[in-house]
Amino acid sequence: MSDGSSLQVEADRGCFVCGSDNPAGLQIQLNVDVETGTATSQVTLDQRFQGWQGVIHGGILATLLDEVAIYACRSQGEQFVTAGINVRYRKPVPVGSRVDLLGRITESRRRIYTVASRIEIDGVLYAEAEVRVMGLDK
Repeated sequence: MSDGSSLQVEADRGCFVCGSDNPAGLQIQLNVDVETGTATSQVTLDQRFQGWQGVIHGGILATLLDEVAIYACRSQGEQFVTAGINVRYRKPVPVGSRVDLLGRITESRRRIYTVASRIEIDGVLYAEAEVRVMGLDK
């Protein structure tokens, strides 16, 4: 993989977000809907993920937005990587909050997908992202 043109990835259970074998990770489960090109999940974010006092770190929120986008794309195949992400934080997420994650494919061109990802609490938008995702298995 010297020129970056061919990326080989292997699935395991070590992912920080969804990996069941990663004791330091979130270990969340994501639901994929093949018909709608969406992924959803719920997760409670405790003090391990705090930035400022009482507030979840923005990097954790970006990570969740990224992961739900990848899973939305998994409605179309198996292997994907993030090509770019643009995050917009709307409100601070309080520690201890149960958040809803939603990723929805909005566009696809060849192997590149655009996904709208959202973090909501009780139907209120807290963070969102536009994520560009590249398919590796097409």
